[in-house]
Amino acid sequence: MNEDIQFILDTTKEAMDNAIKHLEKQFLNIRAGKASPAMLGSVMVDYYGSQTPLSQVANVNTPDGRTITVQPWEKSMLQEIERGIAYANLGFNPMNNGETIIINVPPLTEERRRDLAKQAKAEAEDAKVSIRTARKDANNDIKKSEDVSEDLKANAEIDVQQMTDNHVKKVDELFDNKEKEIMTV
Repeated sequence: MNEDIQFILDTTKEAMDNAIKHLEKQFLNIRAGKASPAMLGSVMVDYYGSQTPLSQVANVNTPDGRTITVQPWEKSMLQEIERGIAYANLGFNPMNNGETIIINVPPLTEERRRDLAKQAKAEAEDAKVSIRTARKDANNDIKKSEDVSEDLKANAEIDVQQMTDNHVKKVDELFDNKEKEIMTV
C-alpha cells in the first residue's frame, strides 16, 4: 500500500480513537447514582494564583456510595477548594469541618436521571460527529493523493468507512452501558 494512504489511515484511526477516549472521559464526569472521585474531575482550584486541578492539591476519596471527602494537603486551601467546587456548578453542597470537605451526594430523581441520560446521549453524538469529521477529512485527503491508482483510493475509502462503522458501534455500546448505569436505581 502507498505510504501516503497508510499515513492517512493511521492518522484517521488515531483521530477516531481520540474521540472514543474523550467520550469515555466525559462519561466519567456524568454521575450515575453513586459517589466517585471522578465526579470532581473538572474542579479547578486557585492555587497561589494559578488554576490547578483539585486532584493536585487534595486527596479525593469516597468512604461510601453517598459521600465524597476532600482532604487538602494544606489547610489554607479549604476555602479555595469549596469555591472551586461551587464554581464547577456540579450541584453539590460542600460542608467544611475545618479539616476536610465533605460532600453528600443526593440520590438521583427520575427526572435527573433522564437529564443525565440526555447529557450522555449528547456526548455520544459529539463523539460520532468527531468520528464522521475524521472520515470526511480522510476521504478528502485520499481523493487529493497523487501517484495513487484509483483502485487503491477506492480500497482506502472502504477501509475508512469500516473504521468509521467500528468506532460508531463502539460509541453506541459505551452510550448503552452508560445509560443503563444512569437509569439503574
